[in-house]
Amino acid sequence: MRRFDYPAPPPSEITPEPVYRARRQLLGLGLASPLLALAGCAGAEDAAPAAAPAAATDSPDGFRTAEALTRWEDVTSYNNFYEFGTGKADPGRNAHTLKPAPWAVVVGGEAEVTGTFGLEDFLRPHAVQERIYRLRCVEGWSMVVPWQGVPLGELLRRFKPTSRAKYVAFTTLADPVQMPGIRFPALDWPYREGLRMDEAMNPLTLLATGLYGKPLPNQNGAPLRLVVPWKYGFKSIKSIVRIDFTEQMPDTSWNLAQPSEYGFYSNVNPDVDHPRWSQRSERRIAGEGNRVFAERIATLPFNGYAEQVAAMYSGMDLRKWF
Repeated sequence: MRRFDYPAPPPSEITPEPVYRARRQLLGLGLASPLLALAGCAGAEDAAPAAAPAAATDSPDGFRTAEALTRWEDVTSYNNFYEFGTGKADPGRNAHTLKPAPWAVVVGGEAEVTGTFGLEDFLRPHAVQERIYRLRCVEGWSMVVPWQGVPLGELLRRFKPTSRAKYVAFTTLADPVQMPGIRFPALDWPYREGLRMDEAMNPLTLLATGLYGKPLPNQNGAPLRLVVPWKYGFKSIKSIVRIDFTEQMPDTSWNLAQPSEYGFYSNVNPDVDHPRWSQRSERRIAGEGNRVFAERIATLPFNGYAEQVAAMYSGMDLRKWF
Protein backbone atom coordinates (compact mmCIF):
# COMPACT_ATOMS: atom_id res chain seq x y z
CA MET A 1 0.00 0.00 0.00
CA ARG A 2 1.32 3.44 -0.89
CA ARG A 3 1.40 6.43 1.40
CA PHE A 4 1.52 10.16 0.68
CA ASP A 5 2.65 13.20 2.63
CA TYR A 6 0.83 16.43 1.90
CA PRO A 7 0.41 19.68 3.85
CA ALA A 8 -2.73 20.05 5.91
CA PRO A 9 -5.51 22.19 4.41
CA PRO A 10 -6.19 25.64 5.86
CA PRO A 11 -8.38 25.78 8.99
CA SER A 12 -11.27 27.26 6.99
CA GLU A 13 -11.64 23.93 5.15
CA ILE A 14 -11.79 21.75 8.25
CA THR A 15 -15.20 20.39 9.19
CA PRO A 16 -16.91 22.43 11.93
CA GLU A 17 -16.61 20.69 15.29
CA PRO A 18 -20.39 20.73 16.08
CA VAL A 19 -21.02 18.37 13.18
CA TYR A 20 -18.89 15.76 14.90
CA ARG A 21 -20.08 16.02 18.51
CA ALA A 22 -19.59 12.30 18.98
CA ARG A 23 -16.11 12.34 17.47
CA ARG A 24 -14.38 15.39 18.99
CA GLN A 25 -11.34 13.41 20.07
CA LEU A 26 -10.91 11.87 16.60
CA LEU A 27 -11.06 15.28 14.97
CA GLY A 28 -8.47 16.55 17.39
CA LEU A 29 -6.14 13.81 16.20
CA GLY A 30 -6.85 14.58 12.53
CA LEU A 31 -8.13 11.04 11.95
CA ALA A 32 -11.80 11.65 11.23
CA SER A 33 -11.75 10.99 7.50
CA PRO A 34 -10.12 7.55 7.39
CA LEU A 35 -11.83 6.39 10.55
CA LEU A 36 -15.26 7.45 9.34
CA ALA A 37 -14.63 5.46 6.20
CA LEU A 38 -13.12 2.39 7.79
CA ALA A 39 -15.76 2.18 10.48
CA GLY A 40 -18.25 1.21 7.79
CA CYS A 41 -21.70 0.65 9.18
CA ALA A 42 -20.74 0.53 12.85
CA GLY A 43 -23.43 2.27 14.81
CA ALA A 44 -25.74 2.66 11.81
CA GLU A 45 -28.57 1.12 13.78
CA ASP A 46 -27.96 3.30 16.84
CA ALA A 47 -30.31 6.11 17.75
CA ALA A 48 -30.51 8.81 15.11
CA PRO A 49 -27.79 11.44 15.53
CA ALA A 50 -28.54 15.04 16.32
CA ALA A 51 -29.22 17.07 13.20
CA ALA A 52 -26.24 18.90 11.79
CA PRO A 53 -26.92 22.63 11.94
CA ALA A 54 -27.81 24.16 8.58
CA ALA A 55 -26.48 27.58 7.69
CA ALA A 56 -28.87 30.53 7.98
CA THR A 57 -28.56 31.06 4.22
CA ASP A 58 -27.18 29.12 1.30
CA SER A 59 -23.41 29.52 1.03
CA PRO A 60 -22.15 31.23 -2.14
CA ASP A 61 -19.82 28.32 -2.87
CA GLY A 62 -22.77 25.92 -2.82
CA PHE A 63 -21.35 23.84 0.02
CA ARG A 64 -24.37 24.45 2.27
CA THR A 65 -28.08 24.99 1.86
CA ALA A 66 -30.45 26.39 4.45
CA GLU A 67 -33.22 24.00 3.39
CA ALA A 68 -34.55 21.61 6.03
CA LEU A 69 -32.55 18.40 6.34
CA THR A 70 -34.13 15.08 5.46
CA ARG A 71 -34.44 12.91 8.57
CA TRP A 72 -31.71 10.35 9.28
CA GLU A 73 -34.42 7.67 9.29
CA ASP A 74 -35.40 8.52 5.70
CA VAL A 75 -31.89 9.04 4.33
CA THR A 76 -30.94 5.58 5.58
CA SER A 77 -34.12 3.65 4.71
CA TYR A 78 -35.24 5.06 1.35
CA ASN A 79 -32.46 4.08 -1.05
CA ASN A 80 -31.61 2.91 -4.53
CA PHE A 81 -28.80 0.35 -4.36
CA TYR A 82 -29.72 -2.46 -6.73
CA GLU A 83 -26.85 -4.63 -5.56
CA PHE A 84 -29.09 -5.27 -2.53
CA GLY A 85 -32.47 -5.29 -4.26
CA THR A 86 -34.60 -3.04 -6.42
CA GLY A 87 -37.08 -1.91 -3.73
CA LYS A 88 -36.44 1.27 -1.76
CA ALA A 89 -36.38 -0.61 1.55
CA ASP A 90 -34.28 -3.53 0.24
CA PRO A 91 -30.84 -1.97 0.84
CA GLY A 92 -31.67 -1.20 4.46
CA ARG A 93 -32.79 -4.79 4.99
CA ASN A 94 -30.09 -6.57 3.02
CA ALA A 95 -26.90 -4.49 3.11
CA HIS A 96 -25.75 -5.90 6.46
CA THR A 97 -23.87 -8.50 4.38
CA LEU A 98 -21.51 -5.84 3.01
CA LYS A 99 -18.10 -5.78 4.70
CA PRO A 100 -16.73 -2.24 4.38
CA ALA A 101 -13.49 -2.99 6.22
CA PRO A 102 -10.86 -3.77 5.22
CA TRP A 103 -11.28 -1.93 1.92
CA ALA A 104 -8.97 -1.00 -0.93
CA VAL A 105 -9.26 1.23 -3.99
CA VAL A 106 -7.46 0.54 -7.27
CA VAL A 107 -6.29 3.62 -9.18
CA GLY A 108 -5.38 3.08 -12.83
CA GLY A 109 -5.23 4.52 -16.30
CA GLU A 110 -3.71 7.78 -17.50
CA ALA A 111 -1.90 8.88 -14.36
CA GLU A 112 1.67 8.88 -13.07
CA VAL A 113 0.73 7.33 -9.74
CA THR A 114 -1.32 4.13 -9.92
CA GLY A 115 -1.75 1.04 -7.79
CA THR A 116 -3.87 -0.45 -5.01
CA PHE A 117 -4.33 1.66 -1.91
CA GLY A 118 -5.77 0.73 1.46
CA LEU A 119 -8.63 3.08 2.24
CA GLU A 120 -6.91 4.70 5.22
CA ASP A 121 -3.87 5.63 3.13
CA PHE A 122 -6.13 6.64 0.25
CA LEU A 123 -7.86 9.24 2.43
CA ARG A 124 -5.22 10.08 5.04
CA PRO A 125 -3.83 13.38 3.64
CA HIS A 126 -7.26 15.02 3.58
CA ALA A 127 -9.28 16.57 6.38
CA VAL A 128 -12.94 15.61 6.30
CA GLN A 129 -15.35 18.36 5.32
CA GLU A 130 -19.10 18.79 5.70
CA ARG A 131 -21.33 19.56 2.73
CA ILE A 132 -25.10 20.00 3.03
CA TYR A 133 -26.34 19.16 -0.46
CA ARG A 134 -29.63 18.65 -2.21
CA LEU A 135 -29.93 15.15 -3.70
CA ARG A 136 -32.28 14.83 -6.69
CA CYS A 137 -33.22 11.36 -7.93
CA VAL A 138 -34.07 10.87 -11.60
CA GLU A 139 -37.29 9.22 -10.37
CA GLY A 140 -38.58 12.61 -9.21
CA TRP A 141 -37.91 12.62 -5.46
CA SER A 142 -35.30 14.54 -3.50
CA MET A 143 -33.59 14.90 -0.14
CA VAL A 144 -31.29 17.33 1.68
CA VAL A 145 -28.34 15.45 3.19
CA PRO A 146 -25.47 16.54 5.46
CA TRP A 147 -22.56 14.61 3.97
CA GLN A 148 -19.00 14.33 5.24
CA GLY A 149 -16.09 13.50 2.99
CA VAL A 150 -13.15 14.82 0.97
CA PRO A 151 -13.23 16.91 -2.21
CA LEU A 152 -12.67 14.55 -5.13
CA GLY A 153 -10.49 16.99 -7.06
CA GLU A 154 -8.01 17.37 -4.21
CA LEU A 155 -7.66 13.63 -3.96
CA LEU A 156 -7.32 13.03 -7.72
CA ARG A 157 -4.48 15.54 -8.04
CA ARG A 158 -2.32 13.33 -5.83
CA PHE A 159 -2.28 10.69 -8.56
CA LYS A 160 -0.96 13.14 -11.17
CA PRO A 161 -3.31 12.49 -14.10
CA THR A 162 -1.60 13.01 -17.44
CA SER A 163 -2.73 15.24 -20.31
CA ARG A 164 -4.43 12.17 -21.83
CA ALA A 165 -6.85 11.93 -18.92
CA LYS A 166 -10.12 13.45 -20.13
CA TYR A 167 -12.52 11.45 -17.96
CA VAL A 168 -12.63 9.64 -14.62
CA ALA A 169 -14.32 6.22 -14.45
CA PHE A 170 -15.60 4.64 -11.23
CA THR A 171 -16.48 1.04 -10.44
CA THR A 172 -18.52 -0.45 -7.59
CA LEU A 173 -17.72 -3.68 -5.77
CA ALA A 174 -19.42 -6.69 -7.38
CA ASP A 175 -19.40 -9.58 -4.92
CA PRO A 176 -22.40 -11.94 -5.06
CA VAL A 177 -21.69 -13.09 -1.51
CA GLN A 178 -21.78 -9.60 -0.04
CA MET A 179 -24.26 -8.19 -2.58
CA PRO A 180 -27.05 -10.69 -3.24
CA GLY A 181 -28.74 -8.41 -5.78
CA ILE A 182 -26.04 -8.94 -8.40
CA ARG A 183 -27.15 -12.55 -8.77
CA PHE A 184 -29.95 -11.08 -10.85
CA PRO A 185 -29.40 -9.21 -14.16
CA ALA A 186 -31.07 -5.94 -13.15
CA LEU A 187 -28.00 -4.21 -14.64
CA ASP A 188 -24.75 -5.24 -16.30
CA TRP A 189 -22.58 -5.66 -13.20
CA PRO A 190 -20.35 -4.24 -11.85
CA TYR A 191 -22.00 -0.84 -11.55
CA ARG A 192 -20.00 1.79 -13.43
CA GLU A 193 -20.12 5.56 -13.58
CA GLY A 194 -18.00 8.38 -14.94
CA LEU A 195 -17.37 12.10 -15.02
CA ARG A 196 -15.61 14.44 -17.38
CA MET A 197 -12.36 15.62 -15.85
CA ASP A 198 -13.57 19.17 -15.19
CA GLU A 199 -16.67 17.76 -13.45
CA ALA A 200 -14.54 15.51 -11.29
CA MET A 201 -12.30 18.44 -10.33
CA ASN A 202 -15.16 20.82 -9.56
CA PRO A 203 -15.09 21.89 -5.88
CA LEU A 204 -18.64 20.60 -5.32
CA THR A 205 -17.77 17.00 -6.21
CA LEU A 206 -17.30 15.00 -3.02
CA LEU A 207 -16.07 11.54 -2.07
CA ALA A 208 -18.35 10.91 0.88
CA THR A 209 -17.32 8.81 3.87
CA GLY A 210 -20.19 9.71 6.18
CA LEU A 211 -23.50 11.46 6.69
CA TYR A 212 -25.05 13.15 9.70
CA GLY A 213 -21.65 12.96 11.40
CA LYS A 214 -21.65 9.15 11.33
CA PRO A 215 -19.90 6.66 9.04
CA LEU A 216 -21.76 5.88 5.84
CA PRO A 217 -24.27 3.11 6.48
CA ASN A 218 -23.88 0.16 4.15
CA GLN A 219 -27.12 0.97 2.35
CA ASN A 220 -25.85 4.46 1.57
CA GLY A 221 -22.68 3.24 -0.11
CA ALA A 222 -20.16 2.42 2.60
CA PRO A 223 -17.34 2.98 2.92
CA LEU A 224 -16.85 5.40 -0.01
CA ARG A 225 -19.33 6.93 -2.45
CA LEU A 226 -19.39 9.77 -4.92
CA VAL A 227 -21.69 12.78 -4.44
CA VAL A 228 -22.25 15.05 -7.46
CA PRO A 229 -25.08 17.34 -6.34
CA TRP A 230 -25.97 18.94 -9.68
CA LYS A 231 -26.53 15.54 -11.34
CA TYR A 232 -29.24 12.94 -10.84
CA GLY A 233 -28.54 10.64 -7.93
CA PHE A 234 -27.56 7.56 -9.92
CA LYS A 235 -24.34 9.35 -10.92
CA SER A 236 -23.28 9.23 -7.25
CA ILE A 237 -21.83 5.73 -7.41
CA LYS A 238 -21.58 3.76 -4.16
CA SER A 239 -19.04 1.38 -2.55
CA ILE A 240 -16.25 2.39 -4.92
CA VAL A 241 -13.38 -0.06 -5.47
CA ARG A 242 -11.77 1.34 -8.64
CA ILE A 243 -11.00 4.76 -10.13
CA ASP A 244 -9.51 5.04 -13.63
CA PHE A 245 -8.33 8.04 -15.61
CA THR A 246 -9.38 7.55 -19.24
CA GLU A 247 -8.97 9.31 -22.57
CA GLN A 248 -12.34 8.12 -23.89
CA MET A 249 -15.77 8.64 -22.35
CA PRO A 250 -16.29 5.60 -20.11
CA ASP A 251 -19.28 3.28 -20.17
CA THR A 252 -21.83 3.94 -17.45
CA SER A 253 -24.34 1.39 -16.19
CA TRP A 254 -27.65 3.17 -16.73
CA ASN A 255 -26.57 4.55 -20.09
CA LEU A 256 -25.70 1.01 -21.18
CA ALA A 257 -29.05 -0.26 -19.94
CA GLN A 258 -31.24 2.49 -21.45
CA PRO A 259 -29.23 4.96 -23.57
CA SER A 260 -32.33 6.88 -24.69
CA GLU A 261 -33.34 7.53 -21.07
CA TYR A 262 -30.04 8.00 -19.19
CA GLY A 263 -27.34 10.07 -20.85
CA PHE A 264 -23.73 10.23 -19.76
CA TYR A 265 -24.05 13.72 -18.28
CA SER A 266 -27.40 13.33 -16.47
CA ASN A 267 -27.43 16.90 -15.21
CA VAL A 268 -30.63 17.83 -13.39
CA ASN A 269 -32.67 19.69 -16.00
CA PRO A 270 -36.36 20.50 -15.53
CA ASP A 271 -36.62 21.33 -19.25
CA VAL A 272 -35.62 17.83 -20.36
CA ASP A 273 -38.20 15.26 -19.32
CA HIS A 274 -37.49 11.61 -18.78
CA PRO A 275 -39.23 9.76 -21.64
CA ARG A 276 -41.74 8.37 -19.14
CA TRP A 277 -42.27 11.28 -16.73
CA SER A 278 -41.79 15.00 -16.24
CA GLN A 279 -38.71 16.38 -14.49
CA ARG A 280 -40.24 19.79 -13.76
CA SER A 281 -41.02 19.01 -10.13
CA GLU A 282 -39.96 16.64 -7.35
CA ARG A 283 -41.20 15.11 -4.11
CA ARG A 284 -39.09 16.26 -1.17
CA ILE A 285 -38.85 13.27 1.17
CA ALA A 286 -39.99 14.52 4.58
CA GLY A 287 -41.00 11.64 6.82
CA GLU A 288 -42.12 8.09 6.10
CA GLY A 289 -45.75 9.09 5.65
CA ASN A 290 -44.80 11.65 3.00
CA ARG A 291 -42.76 9.53 0.64
CA VAL A 292 -45.41 9.03 -2.02
CA PHE A 293 -47.79 11.92 -1.48
CA ALA A 294 -45.31 14.60 -0.44
CA GLU A 295 -46.00 18.10 -1.73
CA ARG A 296 -44.16 18.68 -4.97
CA ILE A 297 -41.67 21.49 -5.37
CA ALA A 298 -40.19 22.95 -8.55
CA THR A 299 -36.96 21.38 -9.78
CA LEU A 300 -34.14 23.85 -10.38
CA PRO A 301 -31.65 23.72 -13.28
CA PHE A 302 -28.53 21.85 -12.19
CA ASN A 303 -30.45 21.13 -8.96
CA GLY A 304 -29.89 24.71 -7.85
CA TYR A 305 -26.11 24.69 -8.44
CA ALA A 306 -26.09 26.52 -11.78
CA GLU A 307 -23.98 29.38 -10.43
CA GLN A 308 -21.19 26.93 -9.54
CA VAL A 309 -21.33 24.54 -12.52
CA ALA A 310 -23.23 25.91 -15.55
CA ALA A 311 -20.08 27.40 -17.12
CA MET A 312 -18.70 23.89 -17.67
CA TYR A 313 -21.47 23.28 -20.22
CA SER A 314 -21.33 26.60 -22.05
CA GLY A 315 -22.10 26.08 -25.73
CA MET A 316 -23.36 22.52 -25.25
CA ASP A 317 -26.84 21.49 -26.37
CA LEU A 318 -28.12 20.07 -23.07
CA ARG A 319 -31.05 18.40 -24.83
CA LYS A 320 -28.58 16.39 -26.88
CA TRP A 321 -26.01 15.96 -24.10
CA PHE A 322 -28.57 15.02 -21.46
